[in-house]
Amino acid sequence: MLLSPDPNDIEACRALQKKHGTSYFFATKFLPKDRHWAVHALYAFFRVPDEIVDQVQGDDAIVIEGRLHAWKEAWHAVRAGESTTDPVLRLTNQVFQQFSIPDAYAEAFFASMESDIRVHTYDTYEDVRQYMYGSAAVVGRMMTHVLGYTSDRAFEQADALGYAMQWTNFLRDIDEDWRERQRIYLPQDRLQAHDLSEEDIAKARWSGNFSTLMKEEIARADALYAQAEQGICFLQTGGLGVLVASRLYQAILRRLEAQDRNPFLGRARTSRFQKLTLAGKAVCDYRSLRNQASFTTV
Repeated sequence: MLLSPDPNDIEACRALQKKHGTSYFFATKFLPKDRHWAVHALYAFFRVPDEIVDQVQGDDAIVIEGRLHAWKEAWHAVRAGESTTDPVLRLTNQVFQQFSIPDAYAEAFFASMESDIRVHTYDTYEDVRQYMYGSAAVVGRMMTHVLGYTSDRAFEQADALGYAMQWTNFLRDIDEDWRERQRIYLPQDRLQAHDLSEEDIAKARWSGNFSTLMKEEIARADALYAQAEQGICFLQTGGLGVLVASRLYQAILRRLEAQDRNPFLGRARTSRFQKLTLAGKAVCDYRSLRNQASFTTV
């Protein structure tokens, strides 16, 4: 049975996405209109806890944990059938109901948000990847349920896109994450392999070694984007929007390269003109991807 979301709830979630997620909001326009409300809801559902844990510098960790716990318990109550006046929780609950999204995805997300309060460094990429499963891969998995899929392989590629986008964020925000939250997502073993340390990040020390490390990690992200694009053909609908989102985020890496891969020179971002250009190219490339998929299934 199709649900009838409250327009006021949709607008509240839409406003959050428009304010905080410019690339995602732009890409949402390329998704089927009847799924927009679900995308707005999911973005807002992720954004609110993320904003809570990102206040960890200004408030005591125990206070932050309390706020996150309250939000999680409010979500559990809604899922258990209790009513709520919170538009984000109410609309997201409808998304979970209508598109049969497993509750385990939300729990994995909350686990990563809780980790952000206490964990500030990671030893290996595998450690970071486990964090990214909850902070990013489950986002792609939820979107896969919303858009529909023809093969379970779609979830593997959704994971790859989530990792690619999150890793892009981490590379772009190295300076900001340290200055505002004292977090370092670059693994300690990768820093040490290039004779770097936390102090190099804390003091924004740019060097040839740092440039080499960034080159290797950008290549890691590019490989994940390439893997993710192979899964677009497994979506029932919305593949163009997913490709546009992927291309917009991957373009952040190109902006990083344009500033010599130096994250200390400012936050790499794309202009609206660049977004429009990338979207136009994605439309053409999407046709090719669909044609290739049709050919291989004949």
